[in-house]
Amino acid sequence: MNPRHAYRTIVREVAKASVAPPAKRNKAIASSFRTIFTEKRPDTDPERFNADIQNAITFIRSQRVYKELLDRYNPLFDLTAEERIEATAHRVGLNMPLMRKMDEEA
Repeated sequence: MNPRHAYRTIVREVAKASVAPPAKRNKAIASSFRTIFTEKRPDTDPERFNADIQNAITFIRSQRVYKELLDRYNPLFDLTAEERIEATAHRVGLNMPLMRKMDEEA
C-alpha cells in the first residue's frame, strides 16, 4: 500500500471514530500518525511497515464498527442505572412507581 494512501486512510478512520467536532479533536493523535509516516518511513523494511499500518487501520476500523453495533443492538448501554431500570420496565409494558427521596420522608 502506498504510504500516502495508508496515511489518508488512517486519518479518515480516526475522523470517523471521533465524537468531537474537528476543531475540538486531540491534535496529538494526528501529529503522532504524521510523525510515524515522516520519521519512521518504510526505508528499512517496507513489508513490515505496511503490515503494521494495515493492522492499525484494521484495529481503528474494527473499534468504530464495534461501537456502532453496540449502540445499535444494546440501546441501554450508555444509560444510568435508574434510566436502564425504567427502560426495561417500559419494554415489558410496565411503568415505574414514583420513588420518594430520603429528604422528602421527614
